[in-house]
Amino acid sequence: MGGSRVLPTFIIGLREGLEASLIVGIIAAFLIQRGERRALRPMWYGVALAIGLCLAVAVILEVVNRSLPHKQQEGLATVLSLLAVAGVTYMVVWMKRHSRELKGSLEASAEEALILGSSWALVAMAFFAVLREGLETAVFLLAVFSSSKNPAATGTGAALGILVAVGLGFAIYKGGVRINLSRFFRVTGFVLVLVAAGLLASAVHTAHEAGWIDVLQAQAFDLRWLVAPGSVRAALLTGMLGLQPVPTIGETLVWLLYAVPMALYVLWPARRPVQTERPAPAPVTVAS
Repeated sequence: MGGSRVLPTFIIGLREGLEASLIVGIIAAFLIQRGERRALRPMWYGVALAIGLCLAVAVILEVVNRSLPHKQQEGLATVLSLLAVAGVTYMVVWMKRHSRELKGSLEASAEEALILGSSWALVAMAFFAVLREGLETAVFLLAVFSSSKNPAATGTGAALGILVAVGLGFAIYKGGVRINLSRFFRVTGFVLVLVAAGLLASAVHTAHEAGWIDVLQAQAFDLRWLVAPGSVRAALLTGMLGLQPVPTIGETLVWLLYAVPMALYVLWPARRPVQTERPAPAPVTVAS
């Protein structure tokens, strides 16, 4: 059963970690190229502070969760699942629109900050980039942990994903590795959509346990022939797709209503931007 949550959390750690690594790497490269090495140390301090804040938030949420009665625990699990799904949806939509020009837009923002003479703006960019990705990861992983029967495997997948992301980010920064970011984010986005759909179905279940929902709780169909408890196939299908042996009508409806349109949106080929001819710039003369 350990493999049921390794791959989803690996993808979560890989995707979120790589996005943060790319942003930090681009900013570090700009600081070095512009001779602003003195700003590197505070940038790394900012990155470390952001990571520490994210870990603190995760620990606080987990401590609060453990101190609650069962019904309140189920309610908190519902809220975390919904927040995680909202975060994934925003991230997937944003990446669908901006993955092609992600590197260019970051470089343009960094260039603008340096032109204005503010290397501290780049330090802030790195801090908030890591903070945003870290908080999204913390909420998502806590939601997955709450429905996991093997926390060790779940944590291992996340840790491996983050380590691979940091390694890839460093390799891309050094120029030794080139990847198609648009394709990478499309594939990982599709996987995360399936994970998020499972979390949404899990939210319906925990909301019922918390006493918030009492409708559409009849059995939809019996999947025990496919999701046989204890089997490797069941571990993969439950971990990746959120399929339960005996799903309710409500769980099935929310899974389909989220997974189908979002998967089509992620996999649908993106429109290529129309190239418009620009007039040649006027020659610039430099007075001697």
